[in-house]
This record gives sequence, structure tokens and C-alpha cells, in this order.
Amino acid sequence: MASFRKIALCELAKHEAKRAFIEDRPITSYFAENVFDENKMRRYMSLTALNSIQEAIKEGKKIDRNVADEIATAMKNWAIEKGVTHYTHLFQPLNGSTAEKHDAFIDVKDGKAFEKFTGKSLVQQEPDASSFPNGGLRNTFEARGYSAWDPNSPVFILDDTLCIPSVFVSYTGDALDMKVPHLRSISALSEAATAVVNLFDKKVSSVTVNIGLEQEYFLVDSSLYKARPDLKLCDRTVLGHTSAKDQQLSDHYFGAIPSRVVSFMKDFETEAYKLGIQLETRHNEVAPNQFECVPVFCDATKAIDQNMLLMIIMQKVADKHHLKVIFHEKPFDGVNGSGKHCNWSLQTDTKVNLLTPGKTPNKNLLFLAFYSSIVRAVHKYDLLLMSSICSLSNSYRLGGHEAPPAIMSIFSGSTLSKVFDSIMNMKDMDDDVTLENIKIANSIPDILTDNTDRNRTSPFAFTGNRFEFRALGASMNPAAATFVLNSVVAESLKVFKAKVDALENKGEERKAAVLTVIREFLLDSKDIMFEGNGYSKEWQEEAKKRGLNSITNVVEAFKSYIDDKNIDMFSKLGVLSRNEAYARYEVFNELYVKKLQIEARVLGDICFNHILPAAVNYRNTLLESIKSCKEVFGDEYKTICEADMKIYRKISEYVNSLSADVSALIDARKEANVIENMSQRAYLYSTKVKEYMHKVRYSADHLEMLIDDELWPLPKYRELLFF
Repeated sequence: MASFRKIALCELAKHEAKRAFIEDRPITSYFAENVFDENKMRRYMSLTALNSIQEAIKEGKKIDRNVADEIATAMKNWAIEKGVTHYTHLFQPLNGSTAEKHDAFIDVKDGKAFEKFTGKSLVQQEPDASSFPNGGLRNTFEARGYSAWDPNSPVFILDDTLCIPSVFVSYTGDALDMKVPHLRSISALSEAATAVVNLFDKKVSSVTVNIGLEQEYFLVDSSLYKARPDLKLCDRTVLGHTSAKDQQLSDHYFGAIPSRVVSFMKDFETEAYKLGIQLETRHNEVAPNQFECVPVFCDATKAIDQNMLLMIIMQKVADKHHLKVIFHEKPFDGVNGSGKHCNWSLQTDTKVNLLTPGKTPNKNLLFLAFYSSIVRAVHKYDLLLMSSICSLSNSYRLGGHEAPPAIMSIFSGSTLSKVFDSIMNMKDMDDDVTLENIKIANSIPDILTDNTDRNRTSPFAFTGNRFEFRALGASMNPAAATFVLNSVVAESLKVFKAKVDALENKGEERKAAVLTVIREFLLDSKDIMFEGNGYSKEWQEEAKKRGLNSITNVVEAFKSYIDDKNIDMFSKLGVLSRNEAYARYEVFNELYVKKLQIEARVLGDICFNHILPAAVNYRNTLLESIKSCKEVFGDEYKTICEADMKIYRKISEYVNSLSADVSALIDARKEANVIENMSQRAYLYSTKVKEYMHKVRYSADHLEMLIDDELWPLPKYRELLFF
């Protein structure tokens, strides 16, 4: 009987490059055609209803119920014209994915069918959804959970369903999703940032967060994927020997995109364009079969919702191409994993990017006020920021020689570093940095953009007009990290404004007061600034001397969410209550345990059901060969079969070790599972269980190199990475 691997390799040969979603029209003719945007709103609803939506977005005003009915009718009419039969509130639960429950437009009265969609149905639904992790915020016997329309993101059509971006809260109003704290953090940051901007410009009334999310991913042929139980159930290979050739030649990176992949890319881009997602870049990444797509920088809420939607689209389109998209941060051992680099900046309602250095001293003073506040925020909350990107999947790449390093640091570049040194030391600028020698005591020097190379080893690097938070994992909901970043910066800006006000009240001139606080923030936070190689051992040693936190255990890092300092910060900003912070801590531990539990079980199952039978089978073949040799050649067989017997002994050693370590792994799981406290259970899983998983993999991967290739049951790395 042919093995799954052989069948998969035969199926692989049948898969070819073929488009599934071809559009002959120019992109501009179908861009956002499945989005209920402002142009469609003007066609289907009154100006009063449109203004109501815009006021809800810009000013946070509630939409009147009567107006909501008109908006719902307009959405329904547009959707029905496009063949839609159902609607759903699309929300983002704490497990990091998206969730939807579809309801039909159809209603029947007196035996007559008609379409119905009211303002009440639009604004709020009760999906229950009680099985999602909630960290104790809900009880099974109190299962009410509400999804509520978020007007900040446009309504769209996917799979003949009207999708309404929503938040998800409990009966008591506690946040049960990733989006609620994100929206709260945006509001808190806007308030704090506007107050600081108003020190320089009274015309600014609000500040928004813009982000651009670079999405990395792997592609695997669907036949090979189905033949790997670990990829199907864990999204990563829990065992597998490295390929002789992988990424070491850098010949895949930015190389010609394979034909099958180009077809897939064109198709998912076509579907993304119809949903208003503006993608501008696609390319090969470092590892074989690893790729990246990059959207255009836009409003943070829209960008995050579109990123989650894009991941759905990519998975659906991949099925048409006999491919599987893998967003796991480290699906293959020994090659680079995947991230979701978050480019983050702040913009006023007057369209000024607050992280773009200005051409005048006054504008540069504004820039430095924000820059120094961000530096302070990252320094004060470095562990919390790093914890915001922590997960089981991201832990497999954390601290390796790929982003992200396990220690938070900020890269500013040589020019800014010289400016900061001058401010901290109260010295004049050098001529090579500015066009003229300007005294710090009198004004701020010119700061040029893009005059420094990027640092690819920094988890938080300044790149000319934005910060690149490189530590986010490819599979995560970006809101999990951005709401933390928004919050800590908001807190820092509040402190900045309070300190400037205090100095002005003492009679200090505003410009001097601002510069004093900038200097104070830079001096207090200089330890977080590092211009060198973030992967080097020297930096790890230097970081220890500076007292910076390093993530050595993900479960331990989770504790930062319930640190009193951080809870106090979240609570004062109105982003997370104490209960909500503790709930997230509980959920993160729960998800860590469950995912690692699945991985450990899958590893044990593969070893017992696939690896050990293959090893014993091949060992028996060797034994029969040795016996036959002895019968023919007598005592000479020891010389003739020396290599066979050596391989036999090695296989036997690894078989015995594998069997013993799998049994020990099972016992370690049992030991951990009886612990009721979820954080303690997570810690035991992160230490003892993972330790045995490493031992099991070591033996299994060595057996792969000893057993006859024809007998090995699972697709190998050379096949998965080079289809």
C-alpha cells in the first residue's frame, strides 16, 4: 500500500499554475465594488443618514434608531442587488481569529416572503458565542454576548453575505474581543496627542493612528499538507529534518516568483481589490516558499480589519490553487519564520504626520516632543510591549537571528542620535548634521528624513516618518499589539503635557519648557536606544547592564498584563479595566496550554503511528539482510555487513530513545493537566513539556536520515519547501 507521502507526491505533479479569478477590467473599474463606501451610501441613503455615519466615525456620536433603520435598508437594498441573501456581524474574539454567524434577510408574514433588515439588526446582535475564551468574564449560565456595529470600518460583501465589522462585549459591557481595547486606545491616544499638538497648533482637533502591515506567509502544496498531520492540526511541523538546501544561498529572496504562486497572488489580489484592500507590493521572502504582500498605509482600525479579512481571502483563494497558506510564525525549523511588521505613525486632522521631521526649528520641536514621548513609553513599558507580541507560535522565532530579538530596543539612526546627544548634553550641533551651527539653547536644528540606513535587527526602528514595530507575528491579530502601543504612548504624552504645563505655571517660556521635558525624557530613557546589531551577544550583555527586560519565557512575560503599574495605566486611560486585564492574562495562558497540548499530542501520535512503525519496518529489513548474509558467508558477514549492523544499532538506539521520550512526554502532560491554576499549568507546559518535545524531535529527525527514503511516511522538508 502506498504511503501518504507517495500519494501526495503523485498528486503534486498534477497541480499547475491556473488562474481562478480572472478580471479583464482595469483595477480601477472594480476596486471596492463589494464595499458599501461613501459613494454607494450617497446613492442608497439620504444625506442625513450619511452625515450620521460620518459623525459617528469622526466624533463618536451615537446613531439615532430611526436613522439606523434607513441605513440598514440602504445596506440591504445594495446587498440584495448583488445577490446577497444573509448578513453577519464579523467580530474578533480573544482567540486571535475572526468569527461570524450568518442570519438570513428572508422573513415570512401571512405566507408571504420578503426581505427584512432593520436598524436594530444592524446596530446590535446577540450571537451568544459563549464558547470563545473569556478569562472568567462570562459564565455558561450567563451566556449573553453582544456584537455591535463598528462604523469605523466599512461594510462589505464576502461569499454572498453582507459582513458588518463589529465589536464583541459581554452582558456587563466587558470587552470580549481584540477590537474594543483597540478603539479605546485610539480614543485615548487622540486626546493625549491633540493636547500636545495644541502646544504648537491650536487648529488641530484630533489625531489618528495610521499603520501599514507587511504580511509574510508560507505556501505549501495541498496534497503535501494533507499528508502532514502536524501541519493540518498545528500549522507547523513538530518534527522534520532540515533540508540540505534551504535559504542559505538567498536565491529565493526577491527572486522570480514561481508561476503557481503568481497565479495565486493575482487571484487573491483581485478579490482583495474588490473589497477595497489596496495592495502595492508582492515578493519572495527569505525562506523557500515564503512570500510577502504589503498594503498601503492607512487608518489603523481599517488597516487591522482589512488585514484580518485579507488572511481569510488568501486562505479561500489558495484552495482554488491546491495550495495552503500558512501564517504560523515558525512552520519549519531551521529557516526564517514569518512576521507581520507594523509600520506605525500619528497624523493630525490637518494631515500632518507627527513623526516627520520638520523643515523649521518649531516643527522639529514638535517632532522631538512626540519622539521623546514615544522613547519614554517604550522604555517604561518595554516588557509589556514585548509581551503584546508573545504567543506560543511567535515564541519559536523569538530571540533567533531573525526578527524579533527578545529584547526591546529603539533604533533612531546616526543623525537623530547626534541630535539627542546634543540635547541631553546641552551642546551645539556639529556642522555635518545641520546646515548651520544652531545653539540648542536658542532653537532646534534641522533633522533630515531618510538619511540613515534601516536597522533590520531592531524590534522598534524609526524609518524616517514612522516606527516599524517588527516583532508582531504573522498569524496574530495586530490589534493585540497596537492597542498596547497606542496606550503606552498616550500615557507618555499625558505626562509630557502635564510637565510642560507645570513649567509654564512656574513662569518658564513654552519653547524652553518643551525642550526641558524633551531632554528629561531622553535622559531617563536613553538605555532603550541602541544603534547596533540587536542579534549580537554583545547587545544581550549590554542590555543586562542597562537593566532591560529580555523575554526568556513567554508564560512569564504574560504576567506583565497584570502588573499593577500596567493595570493602572490601562485603567486610567479607559482602555482595559482590572477585570479585563486579568481576563486577557487568563486567556493567553489558556490558549498557550491548549495549543501546546495539541502539538504534544500530535507529536506523540505521529511518532507512534508513523515514525516508529517505519523505523521498525526498516530495521527488520536490515536484520533479514544481515541474517541472509550470515547464512551465505558465515563469519565473514561481520565484515561484509559492518555498515548494515552500524545503521541497525543507531536505529535501535533512536527507536528506544524515541519510545521512552514519548512516554515521558505523555507523563509530563498528565502532570501538568492536573494543575487547576492555568498560569501554573502554562508554566509547566512551557518548561517540562516543551523539553520532552525537543528530545522526541531530536530522535525522530535523526531517524529520518537513517531510514530508507521509500519507507519514510511523511513529506520531507525538501518536498514541502520546494514543490
